[in-house]
Amino acid sequence: MKLSEIKQILAAGGIQLTKSLGQNFLHDGNQLRRIVEAAELTKTDRVLEIGPGLGPLTELLLDRAGEVLAIEKDARFVELLRERLHATQPSSLFPSSKQLETVGMPILRLLHADALAFLRREPRDWSDWKLVANLPYSVASPILVELAQAAKGPRRIVVTLQWEVARRLVAKVQDDDYGLLSLLVQLRYEPQGLFKIPAGCFFPEPEVDSACVRLVRRAKSLLPENQTETFNQIIRRGFSQRRKMMLKLLKEDWPGHQLEKAFESLALSPQVRAEAVSVEQFVELTKRLSG
Repeated sequence: MKLSEIKQILAAGGIQLTKSLGQNFLHDGNQLRRIVEAAELTKTDRVLEIGPGLGPLTELLLDRAGEVLAIEKDARFVELLRERLHATQPSSLFPSSKQLETVGMPILRLLHADALAFLRREPRDWSDWKLVANLPYSVASPILVELAQAAKGPRRIVVTLQWEVARRLVAKVQDDDYGLLSLLVQLRYEPQGLFKIPAGCFFPEPEVDSACVRLVRRAKSLLPENQTETFNQIIRRGFSQRRKMMLKLLKEDWPGHQLEKAFESLALSPQVRAEAVSVEQFVELTKRLSG
């Protein structure tokens, strides 16, 4: 979908874009194709798309995947997508894999909903799905955390979001961008690269550059499900005041002698700050402080 077509559709419908919903449409064909390539789709793949807008990415996903479930909050675009792409109302979000193999045409299901509220309200098994989306900037981080922390999150995540957020998602220990978001996502997902997308590739142009990030679910979980909350508690407390020593901060939640023993066993300095502790060290600390 070219920029001229986007403008024509919006003008014909008398549609004014809503800044608060993060409505910046990616129209550059080369960038859209790079996003789809990063997802490595096949005809048996199920794809979750959040914020399809006018559907430029949706069209490419339908060319490669067996099914696309698109969640759109803006009723105006829901109607346009139904007309343009002949989307159906999802009666079932989870057809069997056998159904996908026997269906001749790709399935497009369109759900009119607030995606973040939907994900929080209805936890589902997304483990056979891939998330591929140009995420609305306003809710990109909470949506990613919601899916990345889910017990059965998507097996691959390929998303476009603000450059600064993308850098935090892929940051490693001691990087300037390493922090809470890095750890909330990397507990279950491994970053596998990113590429920058200039602001000029969107309409209207955002004030910042964007990036596409690829995340792949870890083959083996670093922690059992029942220890995730402890992990989250440790990292949230540890990064609550970045310049303070983590041991001192954690004493608000755990006895000092227990913390000192755990730190010693992991060869962590009592003066260490959270930004110098790797995801693997946080995992080991969680195991020692659980129960």
